[in-house]
Amino acid sequence: MSGPTARMQRSVMAQTVITPVAPQATRAVAVTPRRITVLRGGPSAEREVSLKSGRAVAAALTSIGHVVKQADISPTDLSALDADADVIFVALHGTFGEDGQLQRILEQRGLPFCGSGADASALAMDKVASKRRFVEVGIPTPRFDVALPDRWAQAVSEWTPPVVLKPIDQGSSIGCYVATDADAAHRLGQQLLDEHGGFLIEEYIAGRELTVGILGDETLPPIEIRTQRKFYDYAAKYQDDDTDYLFDLDAAPELLDRIRGLSLAAHRSLGCRDFSRVDWMIDAVHDDPYILEVNTIPGFTDHSLLPKAAGRAGIDFAALCDRIVELALARHA
Repeated sequence: MSGPTARMQRSVMAQTVITPVAPQATRAVAVTPRRITVLRGGPSAEREVSLKSGRAVAAALTSIGHVVKQADISPTDLSALDADADVIFVALHGTFGEDGQLQRILEQRGLPFCGSGADASALAMDKVASKRRFVEVGIPTPRFDVALPDRWAQAVSEWTPPVVLKPIDQGSSIGCYVATDADAAHRLGQQLLDEHGGFLIEEYIAGRELTVGILGDETLPPIEIRTQRKFYDYAAKYQDDDTDYLFDLDAAPELLDRIRGLSLAAHRSLGCRDFSRVDWMIDAVHDDPYILEVNTIPGFTDHSLLPKAAGRAGIDFAALCDRIVELALARHA
């Protein structure tokens, strides 16, 4: 067997899994003190979340002996990059910080930094390009179309609601909507067109939502997300206290193993490194998994899923941040 499907299957078989341990049993962290600049804030719509992520990362790294400087950054103010640092921890979400722009600057300056490189970051942030890559390598993803200014109304009309409408290059479910009827689909489509110049139309998958964290080249324990809202939107992710995050899943072990393997295959297919979070929908009728996206800089707040998954595997927050730092430094040894 050869081709994209065979490559995907080999990736699934080659997965490495971090085995969960008791949540209270965290791994001791013995660190070599590093000078670390944590970049946070930025110009995107996810600025407030990024500020929280950056503060949490900085506090964790400081608590285990690193010398940490926090800094805001924007395309017009790159002064944070002038500080002496062994490594830069990018904790920016969304435009500029997560879409490859900042990563390209760091690469051009030869500065060591955590996370995916410029090309992988740009590919993961572009929902259309990344979904096309998933199709190419045989990873199931919901059917989709691209609505551009010259044909958006026609494109929307070709779908039967419910249907998902979302920007092509935003994170944290910003601008993501579920349209339950044709009028809502056209109204929301016009809104997205005005705000973003185009949008993604995606098949609505009714079922359970799961996420799988990647650390290094290993998968963390899957998490099922249950929200009181229509879907796991911005408020459910960062504001609600009644969103449930479940590790003891009512799912066949074979299905969870497959999702973990496919998550690692998706991470690799985009060229990601160090860490990411892979989001899934599980069809309620057939238990078929469908990948939604790969997040190259997932949140590091008290609501965030990657730290929760790491904690379940016995890796506390400080150890997680330190592991990410060491992965980045290993590339520059």
